[in-house]
Amino acid sequence: MSNPENNLKRITIALGVLFAATLILSITLFIDKKNTEEALTEEKALVIEDLNNLKADYDNVKTENAAVNSALAAAKSEISAFIDSVAVLNADIASLRKYRNQVYRLRKERTSLLEQVALLTENNAKLTEERNKTFEALEAQTAENQTLVAQNTKLADAVERGSALILESFTVQAVKERNSGKFVDTKRARRADAFKVCYTIAENVLTEAGDTNFYIEVLDPQGAVLGDAQTASAEGGATLNYSKATTFLYENASLDVCDYVSAASDFPKGNYMVNVYDNNLRLLGTSTFTLK
Repeated sequence: MSNPENNLKRITIALGVLFAATLILSITLFIDKKNTEEALTEEKALVIEDLNNLKADYDNVKTENAAVNSALAAAKSEISAFIDSVAVLNADIASLRKYRNQVYRLRKERTSLLEQVALLTENNAKLTEERNKTFEALEAQTAENQTLVAQNTKLADAVERGSALILESFTVQAVKERNSGKFVDTKRARRADAFKVCYTIAENVLTEAGDTNFYIEVLDPQGAVLGDAQTASAEGGATLNYSKATTFLYENASLDVCDYVSAASDFPKGNYMVNVYDNNLRLLGTSTFTLK
């Protein structure tokens, strides 16, 4: 038989060993739990940090494409929702594994969206460059066209001036018609029947040949228009009250033209002015004459 004291001693030792083992196990489990909680908390913070970084990446993206902007806004909204969920999460391995997978998915979406933005930015840059080149080309063409228009306008003005008819000579005489039909010069108002207006048109090869109108304007001493006193108009709104219109055939060679202007009644004494205008109502010559 075993000694009772020895048995009690062995039991006491066994219980001490068991207690010690239990205490060690409890301490070990406590330390493991604490380490696990710290690791999970740290992992949770890393997940939130990753999500915030993803959101910051989207915040720095700018594009004018409406569809891409909508996708970016949706992605940022989803990330914000995940951040809120993780912030209130009682961390455990299964939950964190789920959120890690979500972060991985969001990273892939971010990469895809940023590639789209980069492609759009590149295309927009090319379009802007092409548009600028086109605009510069249009500006250059417009400037060239304006220069050509100015040159053509000057040339047209020069041609118009060069093609205008001018008078080589211009004379005015008061005449009296004899019974024979012959006209003789006079300076007496009571003897005058008409003014004989003669002019020589210079040669001009630039002028278009054909029938041409010149207008004679005779002003009496009071400034009234003698003769037909009709009105002619030209481009630009110019008008002229003329005494007589003379039509002649111009063939680019020097040409002598004479016409007669009569008064409705006797010619009054005094100074008369006689003007000749071309068909554009441009004054070609002026002469004065005095009747006594």
